[in-house]
Amino acid sequence: MEGELKPMDAEQLREYGHKMVDFIADYYKNIENFPVLSQVQPGYLRKLLPETAPAHSETLQNVLEDVQTKILPGVTHWQSPDYFAYFPSNSSVAGFLGEMLSAGINMVGFSWITSPAATELEMIVLDWLAKALKLPDEFLSTGQGGGVIQGTASEAVLVVILAARDKVLRRVGKDAISKLVVYCSDQTHSSLQKACQIGGIYPENFRVLKADPSRDYALSPDTLSEAVSHDMATGLIPFFFCATIGTTSSTAVDPLLELGKIAKSKSIWFHVDAAYAGSACICPEYRGYMNGVEEADSFNMNAHKWFLTNFDCSALWVKDRSALIQSLSTNPEYLKNKASQENLVVDYKDWQVPLGRRFRSLKLWMVLRLYGLEKLQAYIRNHIELAKLFEELVAQDKRFEIVTPRKFSLVCFRLLPPPSNEDYANKLNHDLLDSVNSTGKLFISHTLLSDRYILRFAVGAPLTEERHIVGAWKVLQDEAATFTLMDFSVLLNEA
Repeated sequence: MEGELKPMDAEQLREYGHKMVDFIADYYKNIENFPVLSQVQPGYLRKLLPETAPAHSETLQNVLEDVQTKILPGVTHWQSPDYFAYFPSNSSVAGFLGEMLSAGINMVGFSWITSPAATELEMIVLDWLAKALKLPDEFLSTGQGGGVIQGTASEAVLVVILAARDKVLRRVGKDAISKLVVYCSDQTHSSLQKACQIGGIYPENFRVLKADPSRDYALSPDTLSEAVSHDMATGLIPFFFCATIGTTSSTAVDPLLELGKIAKSKSIWFHVDAAYAGSACICPEYRGYMNGVEEADSFNMNAHKWFLTNFDCSALWVKDRSALIQSLSTNPEYLKNKASQENLVVDYKDWQVPLGRRFRSLKLWMVLRLYGLEKLQAYIRNHIELAKLFEELVAQDKRFEIVTPRKFSLVCFRLLPPPSNEDYANKLNHDLLDSVNSTGKLFISHTLLSDRYILRFAVGAPLTEERHIVGAWKVLQDEAATFTLMDFSVLLNEA
């Protein structure tokens, strides 16, 4: 019948697929022509699109034209080589192909029987990655632990805090939830706070401990020990602590070994968040930052940040998978099957919050196979060298200062205020950030360290080369020159 809907016709897929791949390839070929940070105003798209869905089908060509003229102007281009904000969110040909294959197969792999390859490949690939990171054998699927792909690090910390909560409540009684205490530093990602909110941890029992500026914003073991001892003395129950390798603000690294021993001695679940910097630890020269991970109960890194695996793909490992399963498992009649009932297989539905899950291990498998660990290590090292270059350029300009030592590929810096006017520094750097980002030539972000407004320059986009670093620094210098002149003028007028 003419006009009949054929939602998955193989020949139409071949035709449209070629056109879409060409469109995406052209997007990457021309990505430097777009403003990195979208320059549109809130509500722009509603003015450009109809109020209702079309009653009749449209052509792919018309849709792609609208993507080009209406959607892309509202996109902030995370894959641009001039993207230096937040942390990277890597894409790659291998990751894209894996994502395409996953979308094509389109299975929903909540249990082993729904697609045995999906479960078994995930177990194997996460064992590969665990070995590349030299994680302790307890984190491998061949023992009592294992790995699972979550959507984000936020989901990873949520499921382990739920597992830790239920584990301690089984011991002390469910009515003791009001006494459970969680610890982290003031540099820990805010996802832990949200996980506590979801997990029913009382807000007053969420301990945010002050990181030590003299330790480059790492958490002092003494600070943790004192907080835990104080809480125990008042009848509270410390049960969860999160340390970080590569904090969001400045890539600080907490001393895992000392902190982990404190946690272990008090029967506290010890989680290590290496969402960003974990990727660097496949390089032997950076593996030292993970020393002490053997004390951890769980460990997380985001392959979708800096490991060329398209979003989303957050790898979580636990030493005791039964803790996750006891907390998150459900077993309705309609999901029962022989393999699961006889405990012959892993059912990943019991390791996560949702039931359904995509075949995400395909893209990580393809990244590891098409690139190999040696090329991935070289990729990480190149970004770190580019960050070193930017750090050197900043250090040579007396108008700026490096705020914290660079560990990976993030440089924290700021424009110095006029003499004797430190109070003006935060506004000065805030205005410089806005000015630089409004050019569309690059995109950087900021943070606060010791109440100082700091500019963050994170190198990690797949297409970034040395010329982009040099070009970005030139924009920063030019904009800083304008602000310096303006601010001296204002001060003179005020005087």
